[in-house]
This record gives sequence, C-alpha cells and structure tokens, in this order.
Amino acid sequence: MSHPHPELGSPPPLPEGGLRVTPLGGLGEIGRNMTVFEYGGRLLIVDCGVLFPEEEQPGIDLILPDFSSIRDRLDDIEGIVLTHGHEDHIGAVPFLLREKPDIPLIGSKLTLALIEAKLQEHRIRPYTLEVVEGNRERIGPFDCEFIAVNHSIPDALAVAIRTPAGMVVHTGDFKMDQLPLDNRLTDLHAFARLSEEGIDLLLSDSTNAEVPGFVPPERDISNVLHQVFGNARKRIIVASFASHIHRIQQILDAANEYGRRVAFVGRSMVRNMGIARDLGYLKVPPGLVVDVKTLDDLPDREVVLVCTGSQGEPMAALSRMANRDHQIRIVNGDTVILASSLIPGNENAVYRVINGLTRWGANVVHKGNAKVHVSGHASAGELLYFYNICRPKNLMPVHGEWRHLRANAELGALTGVPHDRIVIAEDGVVVDLIEGKAKISGKVQAGYVYVDGLSVGDVGEPALKDRRILGDEGIISVFVVLDSSTGKITGGPHVQARGSGIEDSAFADVIPRITEVLERSAQDGVVEPHQMQQLVRRTLGKWVSDTYRRRPMILPVVVEV
Repeated sequence: MSHPHPELGSPPPLPEGGLRVTPLGGLGEIGRNMTVFEYGGRLLIVDCGVLFPEEEQPGIDLILPDFSSIRDRLDDIEGIVLTHGHEDHIGAVPFLLREKPDIPLIGSKLTLALIEAKLQEHRIRPYTLEVVEGNRERIGPFDCEFIAVNHSIPDALAVAIRTPAGMVVHTGDFKMDQLPLDNRLTDLHAFARLSEEGIDLLLSDSTNAEVPGFVPPERDISNVLHQVFGNARKRIIVASFASHIHRIQQILDAANEYGRRVAFVGRSMVRNMGIARDLGYLKVPPGLVVDVKTLDDLPDREVVLVCTGSQGEPMAALSRMANRDHQIRIVNGDTVILASSLIPGNENAVYRVINGLTRWGANVVHKGNAKVHVSGHASAGELLYFYNICRPKNLMPVHGEWRHLRANAELGALTGVPHDRIVIAEDGVVVDLIEGKAKISGKVQAGYVYVDGLSVGDVGEPALKDRRILGDEGIISVFVVLDSSTGKITGGPHVQARGSGIEDSAFADVIPRITEVLERSAQDGVVEPHQMQQLVRRTLGKWVSDTYRRRPMILPVVVEV
C-alpha cells in the first residue's frame, strides 16, 4: 500500500494519456468531500462539500475545500458532478460558483433542486444537467455513466468516468440496503457490468469500513419509532439532518398513525422538506403538516416538531431548546428523538444537548438507548461483497478519517487487490493513473478555508489560536499614557481583565512593577511605543503565570501625548 509523506513536492506535469486524481477534501476527515479529475488539460470535479467546525474552531460557521490549486484553471473545468444532496457533498458549491458562476452542475433531480435552492440565497442561477441512473453523458473528454446507489437520502448516484487512460468509478456515499424505503437498490448489476469492462481505479466510501457485518435495513427503525410514539404522552420533538428525507418520511408515517400533527422548525428543514414534497420524494397526507405557529392551539399529545440540531450544533434549534434560548420551551414529559448518528468529533456537543434536555424533564431517545438510526454507509461486509463484484485493478479509499481509510484498504487487500495497487492518500495528495497503475506523484495545497460570517478565508490558524486563548484564558488589557518627549508615565497603568478569573483589584500588586520597568526603560532612552508595549506584555505575563499559572491574552496599549 502506498501512502503520502510530508516530503512530497509539487506534482510534475501530467504525462500525455494519463489521468490525474486530486482529492481536495474528504480524506482524513468526515466531510468537505471534493475530488478533481484531470485528463488532456481539462478538469472534472466530483462533489464540493463543507466540513462543520468543532469546538477548537470557535466562531467558524463552515470549513471549505481549498480551491487555490484550481483557481487559475477555472476555465478548464467541464463541470461539477454531485453524487447526492448532503451538505458535506454540495455545501461548498456556492463558494466555488462565486468565482465562476457558469460552471455546469450535473446531478439527479433532488440533488439539483437542493443546490439550486441554496444558490438562490447567493443570487446565483446555475447551469444544470439533470441525470438519472443509467444515463451516459459526455462531459468534455470525460465519458460519465451514472449508477443508482442507496444512501440515507434519495437519488444518490455513483459515477463511472471513462477516459483513454482507463475507467474510474467513484461510489459517492453508498450502502446496500436490500429493503430500502423507496425500493431503489444499489445497482449491483451495473457494477458487475462495469467490472466485466474493467475498473482501472475504484474510489470507495470508507466511512463504515471499521464496522463489521451489514447495515440493518432503514425500515427496521419504523417499529422503534411507532413504539416511542405509542408511549409518548406529551409533545414529540425529533432532531434530524435537514436532508434525511427517508427518516422524516418514517416520522410522518408514525405521526399520522397516532393522530399527531407535524411542524417543521428551522429554515433549512422547512426548505428541504418543501422541495422533497413538491418533487414527490416525501409523501405527506393532507392536513398532517401544519405551521409551527398553530401548535399552541393543539393539545401536547397531538404535536410533533421536526427540527435540526442532531449533532449538537450551538445555533441549531435543538441546542437552543436545551439552553432555554428558543421560543419552544422543553417541559417535563416531552419526548425528544435524536434520529441520527454521531459524527466523529461531535460527541461532547451532543451529550451536552442531551443533558440539557434531560434537565428540563425530557425523555431523550437516541442511538445509545434505542434503534432510532441506521447508517447510510456500507459496513465491512458490504464492502467485501462490493469489491468481489467490482474487482478493481487499483483501489483508493475515500471519505473517512485515517482509521477508516486504512480499514477500507485492508478490506480491498482481502479481496485480492494487490497491496501495491492500493493507494492511501490524504487531502491534496495527487494520484496519477498511468498505463493502468495508480501511484502518488506529488501534493498540492489543500488546507482548511474558514467561513466566518461573510468572511471567506480571512480567518487563519493564528486567529483561531487567539480565539481559543480568549475562550480558555481570557484577556487582560493594560493602558498607559506617556509623555512623548521624556517617556515618563503621565497616566496609568490601568489594568482590566475579562474572562481570566482574576479580579481587577489583584493587579495592584503588579502595577508598581510595570511602572518601574517603564521608568527604567525611559531612563535608558527606550521610549518607542511598540518596545514599551512588549515590556508591559512580558512583565504582566510573567506575573500572571507565576501567580496564577495562567496564560491569558495580554493587550498592552501605550499612548504618547
């Protein structure tokens, strides 16, 4: 198995007749999925998603792939193939189209409807090509065939990309549910047909590669939901991803059977469910869905609320309910269902929300105590089965953290893929398919690009480090006024602390030290304000460290008059 190392340099020019694969996100992480394919000087992008921030990234709204390696080649992009409508696969599309709005988007009906609604908020009208499974489209030098795969959202597709360099199959996210709610199976016959033609490189979903066996059918959840609905005596509040249409359908079915009305809470939930209903992917009995404003007129036993926040996102509806910061107040006897899995890294945030809800008397039903979620990703048993059907000549695990990628690589090796034909890469690592063999040829920039409000890419690691210090240790400001001619102190030092846990009165002990250091500096002829600020920072910082064993941010302000 080949793998990247830090010494990788920039890749050489792609040899004529070769195919280049560059993942810009989704490898070594869960989310931000984006892969760039290059042949004959032209580019094809598969997916363009976002990653959601964790606790060590305070103030960040979204994390995007780094477009810098393709920014000067936007005119070479033939299109963006979107495998399905989850945010980690489509969420960054608006930010790329801001730079070139006429890049065509290729995807299924539901996927395009979801991204078009998102682009409308950015005032972008995209060029789109709707495809269905079985379609074969020529997109520049890329001959793309689309294959039905089962996932936790309808209309998911894999894509087979044919070029003179060989055939590459990108699975997108998939599983092999044999009893899907929409009766749309992963098309194993199509993959077998592609296998007979010869799959030169397979890019395969790795998210559940560590999980043994097979993913249970989605419909297994229905019995549990009906049991929860039957036992609930007050309101039922369900938190789910805003794009998990299959799960929402099961909620609607249970609500209808038990005589409850359903209201959607949150802009993304209302928008996506409206799109799914209009396109026929969500079957809603007449009168079942009502406006949230009408719920006050209904008894609690007839109410179901469906909202976002299953991952503990601080600004999502469920988190705000747990913090008593939402118009919907949790009361004793309410039932809350977290109908999703835990994305790695979100565990603490989710359990904080569960504890907050429980504090107000809610009965919280989640994956840890009831079967209210099944994964949308193939487990190890399914992947082994899949590889035996596809028989790829080269394998590149994608979509997962390092442990997932390695586990997926081992599964491929077990089914007979030679170890020297399995490529474990990470974001930015360039893989070339030349004369039938995939190998690493270099690395391009593929770091995190942070979205903070309206700012994109302006916040970097130094700013995040400052935010973490502010959050953990607080800030201490020092204000000093100096005589510009003599350097003597004419005002201050005035010291104030915020979030450091140190009372302002405690600084009486260090103010004489700061004064002494500044006076000595003035006597030595050092009166430049910046140098004075550094003296204040070092003096105060050492005192705080010695006295309190803390390292707050220290902000000295020295003014000359």
